[in-house]
Amino acid sequence: MGGMLTQLSNDLADAVAAAAPSVVQVHGRRRPASGLVYAEGVVVTTMRAVGREDGLRVRTHGGDALEAALAGWDPATSLAVLKVPGLAAPPLTPAATPARVGHLALAVARSWSNAVTASAGIVAVIGGPLPTGRRRAIDQVIRTTAPMHDGFSGGAFLDTGGGLVGMTTAAAIRGFGVVIPAAIVWKTAAHVLEHGGAARGYLGIVGQPVRLPDGRGALLVASVAPDGPAAAAGVLIGDVVLALDGTPVASPEDLLDLLTGSRVSQIATLHVLRGGVATDVAVTIGARP
Repeated sequence: MGGMLTQLSNDLADAVAAAAPSVVQVHGRRRPASGLVYAEGVVVTTMRAVGREDGLRVRTHGGDALEAALAGWDPATSLAVLKVPGLAAPPLTPAATPARVGHLALAVARSWSNAVTASAGIVAVIGGPLPTGRRRAIDQVIRTTAPMHDGFSGGAFLDTGGGLVGMTTAAAIRGFGVVIPAAIVWKTAAHVLEHGGAARGYLGIVGQPVRLPDGRGALLVASVAPDGPAAAAGVLIGDVVLALDGTPVASPEDLLDLLTGSRVSQIATLHVLRGGVATDVAVTIGARP
């Protein structure tokens, strides 16, 4: 029995080591997350990992920091595709056989220091669809007992042979981590690369989630693109965005979800706190560059 466990342990460690060069660190939010190499120079991750549309970087297994550009994202799955010139890491390979409830699996990601981090668990539930927003859903999701934290958003979920079962997220349902199946991730990445994702509106701000004294979430404006719509409207660094056209905004994802292509060229109202005083700012939504 001891020999069997040792062999299993070594097999799991080998699977993590083999996948590690294809799991990168993504810098977009205050805390870095993870991403998967989909093809040469292409990384797929989650919008939670990205959190914004500019100033993106990817850190490789060898520690190189590379500039990245958002190629597009899919609102239904909240998956984002990054173009990373100079990235030569090998792409991951989806598992040959589908996951089954009870299968042992590994979550592999990058820690805040870019070290490889892993956790193990079983495939606990396979189900769906999972609603993700206004009339949007992911057709199928996997839930796992493998423990995960924020850094696992955009990481790899592997079978014991090292095949990619899916992409880990920072979400949880009833204590189980949520994984997007590899077939959905790869199909979405291909669609985004071909079509550029859905047309998106653009404000030209970078924000960080904050919690107000009354418990509400909001978005602190950390930077404003000089030539963007927000700058033209007078949005300032330090403004706290509460809502867009009356819909509450508590995170970068909330704002991106509201900036649909149909809003491009429309005038919207940003409800903000400036110096503790509530004010409305009229901004003409641009098209994402």
